[in-house]
Amino acid sequence: MTYDLFIGDRLFSSWSMRGWLMLEKFNLPYRSHMTGLYSGTMAQDMEPLAPARLVPALRLPDDTVVGESLAMAETLAERHPDARLWPSDPTARATARWLCAEMVAGFGALRGECPMQLLHVWQGFKPSDETLADLARIETLWAHARGISGTAQGPLFGAYSVADVFYTPVAARIIGYGLPVSEANQAYCLDLLSDPIVRQWRAMGLTVQYEPFPYPQGLPSGSWPIGGVSSAKPVPGPSINDACPYSGNPVADFLDLDGQCWGFCNPFCRDKTVADPNAWPKFIALRAAVNET
Repeated sequence: MTYDLFIGDRLFSSWSMRGWLMLEKFNLPYRSHMTGLYSGTMAQDMEPLAPARLVPALRLPDDTVVGESLAMAETLAERHPDARLWPSDPTARATARWLCAEMVAGFGALRGECPMQLLHVWQGFKPSDETLADLARIETLWAHARGISGTAQGPLFGAYSVADVFYTPVAARIIGYGLPVSEANQAYCLDLLSDPIVRQWRAMGLTVQYEPFPYPQGLPSGSWPIGGVSSAKPVPGPSINDACPYSGNPVADFLDLDGQCWGFCNPFCRDKTVADPNAWPKFIALRAAVNET
């Protein structure tokens, strides 16, 4: 039972991130397919999924196509009740659905003024009054969720749920534009973005270079606060390892990290590791095993 997930460019497609997190965070089997969101081929790429026209879109094992993220969440929750995509408590579950539905339908000022980008942090960005009103509403909803769940930190409803999936791109906007929220909600945003799965999504996005940058602000920028600045860099081989830590295939592309050369089966595996070496448990385990011996 493997799903086919169709997504757009990882650094910028907030809804694609939601679709991917639903599958990754709840350990559901899938294959991902990139559509040409910025290369101009998206309409053609989406033709086999008609009438779906936006990403993410999900094709079920029986070829049923599901468009729209909230429909995807409900479908996956029905098909995988043991995965617990929604909170188990009925009141918390109803509230989580409310928060996700309001995310789908609302916050137009925040989304329009602050397109998601995972590259860096804009410095000196001044949000409009309308965006500030959206932020206030989001903080109200988060406070209500925590009142229902009784949790002061971490996932909104105690255990990670679709609600946290839907608000992860909001966290990226808050951090990426330096938007004003409470200290507790700033910590929640950083917690969401520090998740290794989210770091992997960003690292894969960094393998693509964009010129020009899709959403320029004309402002100085600072480093992304999670993961730091990678010191890894592509280099010629040979490497310490003979097999790629991800696929197990023979190595053909290489990086240097802290004076050691590591091999990967293709440029994508290498470049996603260059972007954030500590986001990848299999690479961390390989380094540890080699250096321990």
